[in-house]
Amino acid sequence: MSISQDYTDYIAWDRLPHMWCPGCGNGIALKGLALALAKQGIPRHKVLMATGIGCSGRAGSYVSFHSFDGTHGRTIAFCTGINVAQPDLKIVAFLGDGDCGAIGGNHLLHAARRNNDLTVLEINNFTYGMTGGQFSPTTPAHSFSSTSKHGKVDYGMDMCYLVAEAGANYVASTTVYHTAQLNKFINEAISTRGFSFVEIASPCPTYYGRHNNLRSAPEMMEWFKERALPKEKYDELTIEEKQKYIMRGRLVQRDREDFLTMYMNELNNE
Repeated sequence: MSISQDYTDYIAWDRLPHMWCPGCGNGIALKGLALALAKQGIPRHKVLMATGIGCSGRAGSYVSFHSFDGTHGRTIAFCTGINVAQPDLKIVAFLGDGDCGAIGGNHLLHAARRNNDLTVLEINNFTYGMTGGQFSPTTPAHSFSSTSKHGKVDYGMDMCYLVAEAGANYVASTTVYHTAQLNKFINEAISTRGFSFVEIASPCPTYYGRHNNLRSAPEMMEWFKERALPKEKYDELTIEEKQKYIMRGRLVQRDREDFLTMYMNELNNE
């Protein structure tokens, strides 16, 4: 198979239009991935997209390369096995904040600790968009949802810092509004050997927006524009203030040995 150089080669155009709600940012994130794959000239037969349960789980239907659907929260665990069995594949997990941070949170942390060679793109829309708009681990404190009618009473989880502390080789955060930065971070993430994680804040006008007086896609994009702070400014905020803002920037970029390389080195040293 010839190497693709055009991002359109990675999209399954015959399966469009997609089923995502108007204003959803999943398509922007998916295009960012396609652009990165094209920029690096990775053949389609060398790429695997792994998805889970949730709105982002539909992304595998719209790509022209290998795709795999995992059970709820277990996608990263499956990716670990795929990486060991097929280390030549470029594995990209396209997951939501609920699937990745709640039932899948333990798998996320241990994959980062082991530094498995895969990239996780966490599409963070601050809600469970497929099942009715319940709050998720990343929903900010005091936000409204179908399960927090009077405001959420606990803090949103900072997944980027958790993954960075766990040991990932690459961690970054941005929004679908900041497309140039989004495309750059995805390209850097899939170029990094070891565990890479990019959190992508994405609008959900249908649920999070409607519950929090951001009823349209333009309103949510404007919210991202105003509330997404560079990492240096975000780090200066208190825990309470951080619930009102989104961090964008690169947290970690390092070259720690990945799990499979360490494993093979141990075998060879016996």
